[in-house]
Amino acid sequence: MERDELPPDRSLRQEILLARERVYRFGGPTPIERLSLPGPGPEIWVKREDLSAVKSYKWRGACNRMAVLSPGEMKRGVVTASAGNHAQGVALAARTLGIRARIHMPRSTPKVKQSAVLHHGGDFVEIHLSGDSYDEALKAAREDETRSGAVYIHAYDDLQVMAGQGTLADEVVLSGHGPFDAAYLQIGGGGLAAGVSTWLKTYWPDMAVIGVEGAGQASMKAALEAGKPVALDQVDLFCDGTAVRMAGALPFEICRHTLSRIETVTNAEVSHAMRVLWEGLRCISEPSGAMGLAAVLKHREKLTGKRVLVVLCGANIDFLQLGLIAQSVGAASQASRTLRVRIPEVPGTMLALLDSCFSGINISDFQYGKTGEAAAWPVFSLSADDPAELGGLPAKLDAGGYEWQDLTGAEDVAFRAIPLRGDLLHHPVFLRLDFYERPGALHDFLTQRVRGNASICYFNYRQSGERIGRALIGLDFPSPFERDAMMMSIPSHGDGYRLCQAVDPETLTRMRGL
Repeated sequence: MERDELPPDRSLRQEILLARERVYRFGGPTPIERLSLPGPGPEIWVKREDLSAVKSYKWRGACNRMAVLSPGEMKRGVVTASAGNHAQGVALAARTLGIRARIHMPRSTPKVKQSAVLHHGGDFVEIHLSGDSYDEALKAAREDETRSGAVYIHAYDDLQVMAGQGTLADEVVLSGHGPFDAAYLQIGGGGLAAGVSTWLKTYWPDMAVIGVEGAGQASMKAALEAGKPVALDQVDLFCDGTAVRMAGALPFEICRHTLSRIETVTNAEVSHAMRVLWEGLRCISEPSGAMGLAAVLKHREKLTGKRVLVVLCGANIDFLQLGLIAQSVGAASQASRTLRVRIPEVPGTMLALLDSCFSGINISDFQYGKTGEAAAWPVFSLSADDPAELGGLPAKLDAGGYEWQDLTGAEDVAFRAIPLRGDLLHHPVFLRLDFYERPGALHDFLTQRVRGNASICYFNYRQSGERIGRALIGLDFPSPFERDAMMMSIPSHGDGYRLCQAVDPETLTRMRGL
């Protein structure tokens, strides 16, 4: 049987052996580290592909594929489509080999990945932002290939690309930390899973290899169920590095034989895994890079006593996205509930509610704007370590005679649509308050500093996870004299807070809708 006629897995094994001789011209091996977690669970080893030259494993496949181009193909140049990481590998190879490369990326590609492509490729690369998804960028790149005659370098559906990715598994085998009971490998198009699973199963045939996909982008799972690659109707983009509509044909043929099963993980589970990687190894992962660990953590108890391998496949993430993920993880770490409560529009009733029904419960979000003369409907997002604390709130509110509604998950709350009728205000003042995030700090300010006939007409506060909480508070008074007297009694900083200042008149005018 000729080499081209070998079964896909045998042919891939041969190509991984050959890739050993090529890829280290472009980069060096990456370490494998133990991730220690408190309590019972599996022994987890992490392959640190985030420490490679392009901060992901993708350099391996791209460089291996471009290293076998003929002189004529090099002269024609290359073209590819990528969500970011493969593009960096192509750029690295293009500069090293002196090949011109055009790279089509979705318009939504994080800036950090676009900048990295230019950094690694220099004058040898051009970036074309094409479409809003990987599939649209792929279509544009294929049209470029037809029009220009450039060689297309596929991100995953290519034997040499898969073989290059397999070299990371070779490093695992040579590390001396194996054998492992299981490996959890993330899947986008399937190139990583195909190359790595083939090599691991060659040396440890009894090892379980589990493919991991995002719940909203499970193209390989759909392919295995259908018996062939099929296109998903929609693809979730949170894990942008694995956001592929249809699994590759060659990876599918490999994975159908080497994978034990497919696991799916949610965005929340991936975010939690990113936090675990930060706390355990002080490394920052992009969402796709934490998918394997997310599946392990999902089944942590069942895996107790097992030795498992995960691949931190990339760390190319926009800085702004990090903040959003950190905030969502913090919110998800506790049980939470959002309630809208009716109270009389009378000074002191808001504090009475806080002191009675909500006493001892963390308020993570507080939204209120005055819209009526008789009654107020403030919205509170509440959290607690013990879900039973939140479960007892309805009974407390009912016993206190409060009318209430559950608005957990409501879109107007999520987008902070806080109404306020300026025509109902008499002599208001709006305060920016920066206070120390500790239990009771905000409550102490309201009870100790807000005196007289002041009534709360506006409140905008959301817990951010910082040590300093920030709130915009509106207070209304029956006369300007009472307002001015209270403002004269509040120092700009004091016990429990570090800043209290009135907003400027222009802001006040906008807040009142005048």
